[in-house]
Amino acid sequence: MLKRFAAVVAATAGILGFVAAGTATAAPAAVMGGGSGIVVNDELVCSLTTIGHDNAGRLVGLTAGHCGEVGSYVVPEASQDSGIVGEFVISNPALDYAVIQFDPAKVVPVNRVGGVTITRIGAPAGFPQVACKEGRTTGNTCGIVYGDLMQTGETWTQACVIEGDSGAPMVVGTTLVAMVNAYLAAPCIGPEIGTNLNSIVNDMNANAGPGAGFRPI
Repeated sequence: MLKRFAAVVAATAGILGFVAAGTATAAPAAVMGGGSGIVVNDELVCSLTTIGHDNAGRLVGLTAGHCGEVGSYVVPEASQDSGIVGEFVISNPALDYAVIQFDPAKVVPVNRVGGVTITRIGAPAGFPQVACKEGRTTGNTCGIVYGDLMQTGETWTQACVIEGDSGAPMVVGTTLVAMVNAYLAAPCIGPEIGTNLNSIVNDMNANAGPGAGFRPI
């Protein structure tokens, strides 16, 4: 069974806690990059794929499309006092990716989170390369790459992923090659499946909207 996933959590109280704190002190800027946890609409927890700028100078990031719809708002899981820092501006169900536009006054973008550093976007990985991911649930895990087994523009790997890792970056070295979208049959047993980043970049460029010309931090 191919399972698309995003963990539902009881996060509302924690996320909205910053409201009760008053307005005397400005909310801290959130440090965010590929692998950071994001809370969507106070209920869904996913992972950020990468963050950077598009050709219009907007600060944007990517995650899995099933994590939210256009208009969904984003709070950084690790810095909930920062409040709402971004909004889904594109959600593509066909490729299962989404573009989040961030408020640059509220976010400090970084290219390293945990064990993953992203310096560029590259071609899809293939067998027998080893790819690694950084997700908010299972952290840094690696596995052999099987390639695009179904010829659908997706990369299959043996990296361990669980709910909440949706959107996590999949890298070979420091090259971002795919995002995490699903697992087959069972978490951390069946293979992980994710959309190739070059397919996402090509789609954003073709639509000439937010995310077009994306370049990671």
